[in-house]
Amino acid sequence: MTWIRTIPLSEAGEKLRQAVENQKDMYPSEYATPVHPVAGGESSQIVASHSLIPEALYHAFATFGALMSPELPLNRRQHELITTVVSVTNRCVY
Repeated sequence: MTWIRTIPLSEAGEKLRQAVENQKDMYPSEYATPVHPVAGGESSQIVASHSLIPEALYHAFATFGALMSPELPLNRRQHELITTVVSVTNRCVY
């Protein structure tokens, strides 16, 4: 497994804290409780892997939040169906 240096929220500067909080605000409410919680309330590993570049962290994950907006024509079930088919097609194991 690849090792990537990350900055835990407990050691994060204001810019990183703000990026994490702002992108979380855009996510659907169902995502508020992590499926795989990380000890100490830290960000998930995929979010933490972006912690060295707060701007990239915000834009990468805020994009997902914008794409899942309830104001868009697809509903949540349709989003999940599309992501499932894409994952199967790409032979993703997660």
